Amino acid sequence: MTLEVKICGVSTLPAVEAAVDGGARFVGFVFFPRSPRFVTVSQAAALVAAVPAGVAKVGLVVDADDETLAEIVETARLDLLQLHGKETPARVAEIRNRFGLPVMKAVAIAEAADVDRARAYENVADRLLFDAKPPKGATRPGGNALAFDWELVAGQSWHRPWMLAGGLDADNVEEAVRVSGASAVDVSSGVEDASGAKNPEKIRAFLAAATRCQPTG
Repeated sequence: MTLEVKICGVSTLPAVEAAVDGGARFVGFVFFPRSPRFVTVSQAAALVAAVPAGVAKVGLVVDADDETLAEIVETARLDLLQLHGKETPARVAEIRNRFGLPVMKAVAIAEAADVDRARAYENVADRLLFDAKPPKGATRPGGNALAFDWELVAGQSWHRPWMLAGGLDADNVEEAVRVSGASAVDVSSGVEDASGAKNPEKIRAFLAAATRCQPTG
């Protein structure tokens, strides 16, 4: 089995090209204004045009309203919506039905109870993403370059494909996959020189490391 990789938070053409050339299965665009990786809908549309068929274009949103989602979906031509806020299972199902795109629900993990909580999304989302809980006082969701205890998801069985995120980089991705059993991983800050500044060489290095992984899930 080949490990699937998502490069998230791309905002420049060189980053997109490095992700595509290196074999990324997913390329993510962040539509959350408070993120240093934020892109406008028009910026995303221009970058999406450089992504070939076979590489999924993912739009990350945080508790977005229907008007915002409609603009993103209609203009950016995405393949998948990543819901990274406090969306309830009912809201996830509503978005999936209303906009006709597959959805991936991100769930913040810090303890076993969080993994149990993710079960509520299995029947309404097409994919799940397990990320670290943000530190206290953080202004945005997501792992904020932090990893969680990968043992928490090890050995779990899910009805939907899932992706591991949070604090991954070229040096630890092999260990993360070995411990967690992930068959897909998501990286953002681990391929940056500074917050929001993707380094194409780091993207290539991460993707090269990912090819050495042996997923078991």
